[in-house]
Amino acid sequence: MKNKILNKINNFDDFNLQTKKSENDGDIMDIAFKDVITASQSATIIEIANLMVEKDIRRVPITDPGSGKLLGIVTTMDILDFFGGGKKYNLITEKHKGNFLSAINAPIKEIMTNGVKTMTNKDTIIDAATLMLEEHIGGCPIVNSEDKIVGMVTEGDVVSKFDKIIADLEVQDIMATDIITTTPGTRIEGIAKIMVRNSLRRVPIVGENPQSQSKEELLGFVTASDILKYIGEHKLFAKLFSNEGDDVVDITVDELMITDMITASKYDKLADIADTMFESNIRGIPVVDDDSGKIIGIVTIRDLLKAIVQ
Repeated sequence: MKNKILNKINNFDDFNLQTKKSENDGDIMDIAFKDVITASQSATIIEIANLMVEKDIRRVPITDPGSGKLLGIVTTMDILDFFGGGKKYNLITEKHKGNFLSAINAPIKEIMTNGVKTMTNKDTIIDAATLMLEEHIGGCPIVNSEDKIVGMVTEGDVVSKFDKIIADLEVQDIMATDIITTTPGTRIEGIAKIMVRNSLRRVPIVGENPQSQSKEELLGFVTASDILKYIGEHKLFAKLFSNEGDDVVDITVDELMITDMITASKYDKLADIADTMFESNIRGIPVVDDDSGKIIGIVTIRDLLKAIVQ
């Protein structure tokens, strides 16, 4: 994979990239975000969810308060898994006997991901692109020789470095057409399960549009971050008629889906798509048919990264 990336970028003369580890800082630090927000493993699940919403971040490294060493990481998908999407929901149903209020105040260490994939400050941008594609991760912490966090690098950081490689390609060249969608009546627990089980960060919402009488028109979009915002804005507490978790997740996605969407045409250039993603701080755009309004694909930041090395 690494050689494939190197061969691709060698056709461009002005990247001036490092190709092997450096004795000091590698060029990964040129694109890394250095003011990384971390948390301790004693922070509660709801505190981390609120932190993600407040700071508009998708992952929080968990560190030891004394040494500052990396212990784990929590992503939006971990929170969704807990919220009803996967195995971490057992924390509510089993350990906390269905007491949702108790479970969301459990320490984050109970659902954080251990064995975190990391980069070092001596690594290269090419190393980062390789790791993210091979491990199917959207970002990773950068640590120094003492295993302390010194930065964070994401798919978007890599794409912003190399986006001119794919500038002239069209959306139809890379978009995913095997799309998983759902309807406005899907419960929030159901869409969380769809996301976690299929490793999706976003799901289009389709249904009938009364104005156009179309039965499969794109009506909205729900992302993992939208669900976190719903949690973080404390709307869920209004649903706590009892301590049962089912009372909390018994809402439908039409209550939180985004209807004022940014969409793309299959003929749009990837240079424009990349610019839109970075300017609007989004990582996925639905592709709709120009005539029918039906969704025909989706293009994500991961698709852009893959296209760079194809």
